[in-house]
Amino acid sequence: MSPRKSVVEALGTRSAILDRSVAIASAEGLEGLTIGRLAGELGMSKSGVLGHFGSKEALQLAVLDRAGEIFRAEVWEPALPAAPGLTRLRVLCESWVSYLERGVFPGGCFFVAAAHEFDGRKGAVRDAVEARFDTWRERLHKEAGRAVDAGDLPQGTDPGQLAFELLGLVMALNHAIQLHHDPQAPARARHAIRSRLGGTP
Repeated sequence: MSPRKSVVEALGTRSAILDRSVAIASAEGLEGLTIGRLAGELGMSKSGVLGHFGSKEALQLAVLDRAGEIFRAEVWEPALPAAPGLTRLRVLCESWVSYLERGVFPGGCFFVAAAHEFDGRKGAVRDAVEARFDTWRERLHKEAGRAVDAGDLPQGTDPGQLAFELLGLVMALNHAIQLHHDPQAPARARHAIRSRLGGTP
């Protein structure tokens, strides 16, 4: 086997491990990931799985990165072509609602679940979850600020408050879908977003 082929196959195996890990962690939490379970489900040895990451914590961090790539593709990238400010904020919110409505992750929003799991803990995984929420809040704040500066939102609108409210709305939507299986929840979330942003998301 050539070195090039070995690298390609190793990358493919790592990707398969991460894909399965994201699915498990979405529904059962990052602590639900075990090297033994992944090895059994993927037909690998424990050492083979561990060799790609080195430790369970490193695996969890890699899974967060993979989930972040999926979230970015589903929610952030569709909004990038939209004009900065209110238009982009509306498109972003619609992509965000759609991401939950379509069940992109089996257990709902990956990062809401991870936040509930790790918010009272210490360590690298908890810090990584917090950093992703901080980044997302900053993006919402930035687009809200642009909308205020352009006069597209009422004068005196606090971008930080608006970002806080939008985060709360979508977390409530995730809760309604996952816990209550409420088929009206996406429509309610869209209505709440229209009430806050105006127009049609």
